[in-house]
Amino acid sequence: MAVSPPPPRSPPLNALRAFEAAARLGGFKAAAMELCVTPGAVTAHIKSLEQHLDATLFERHAQGVRLTALGARVAAPLSEAFDQLAHAVGFMRAQAQPHSVHLATLPAIAQLWLLPRLPWLREKLPDITISVTALERPTDLKRSPYDLNLFFSEGKAGTVLCEDVIFPVCAPSLSPRLKRLSDLNDVPCLTDAVWANDWMDWLENARKTGRHPAQKIQTRGPVFSLYALALDEALAGSAVLVAHACLVQPWLDSGRLVAPFRPQLKRTTPLRAWTASALPPGSPGTRVLEALQTLTTAP
Repeated sequence: MAVSPPPPRSPPLNALRAFEAAARLGGFKAAAMELCVTPGAVTAHIKSLEQHLDATLFERHAQGVRLTALGARVAAPLSEAFDQLAHAVGFMRAQAQPHSVHLATLPAIAQLWLLPRLPWLREKLPDITISVTALERPTDLKRSPYDLNLFFSEGKAGTVLCEDVIFPVCAPSLSPRLKRLSDLNDVPCLTDAVWANDWMDWLENARKTGRHPAQKIQTRGPVFSLYALALDEALAGSAVLVAHACLVQPWLDSGRLVAPFRPQLKRTTPLRAWTASALPPGSPGTRVLEALQTLTTAP
């Protein structure tokens, strides 16, 4: 009589992925952000993996979590395995869609910088289909289905397309009310949620220039989740916005926006474009990056 026992049950892939991310990033919250799930979901996945193994992978403390000796031993080979899996999936996707490039970028960059340049890109690369996804932060190109990142970013990765220079702007109709920095107390000052520190950073830099150092400035106004919406309100003449120059240059050139104050702050996070390091020369992602390198701040 033949005997066919059931095969041993493998750990759930999602549980392995949650453990690998938490081990690599140093915590459940960071892993949850990367995996786009809740910290509670990461906790549950890791607990199920520990139950499957009948072993503890993390020590829990009030200050956070720390890998056990077992967790530390298995974390590196598991990360390597997921890297290899992601590379294989990326290769499969590239073979199935050899003329497609999927680009990830910040919503403001997509709307205000990339969109005006897409017709030029598509004319220059007619054989490549360029798709754009708006994200709040750069993606790990080794692990995600994207070919190229386009973000304001520090570091040396990729190509600098534009320096990130910030300063207040407003419509010409509002400019006469803004003679001194203290006049900002009397007008709405718009804030974008992604760049919540723009006003504080610019004011601190303006004071360092020696202009109005003793004045107390309190910038008050609505907060927007989309920079383009804040820009629309500034264009309407009802408020002041901290401009990122390479995003609003067309409106400055046309005169629809003006800079009422002279000080400018050059950030250490220029607009960069980069691909996964494994992309071969001549690949669609590499060709799009090379085309972006030829662009200036104007479309």
